[in-house]
Amino acid sequence: MIENIYMENINKDYTIDQERLARFAKAMAHPARITILMFLAGQDSCYFGDIHCELPIAKATVSQHLKELKDSGLIQGEIETPKVKYCINKENWDIAKSMFSDLFEILNEYKCDCK
Repeated sequence: MIENIYMENINKDYTIDQERLARFAKAMAHPARITILMFLAGQDSCYFGDIHCELPIAKATVSQHLKELKDSGLIQGEIETPKVKYCINKENWDIAKSMFSDLFEILNEYKCDCK
């Protein structure tokens, strides 16, 4: 569960949960990465192949986005010559969903009506 983001933190350090949530958010903060996640989520099993063939994105760009998604833990991939296998990392995806849900719940409770 995410710690309350409104609590004063004297040291200005971020919690592990806050850093992890920010990492997930950063990984999803590009339309190409959302497209890749949606593509992988629509597969019945792990995808064996070159994603750049399936998406309207240059091969080098796809590689950069896959690296970002993999580094965040949202996807996993293995090289199995001559193909690479990609899947949504279900365990980390469930963690991300829970963390975002907790964050949105906290923000939903925000009562200030600034105008």
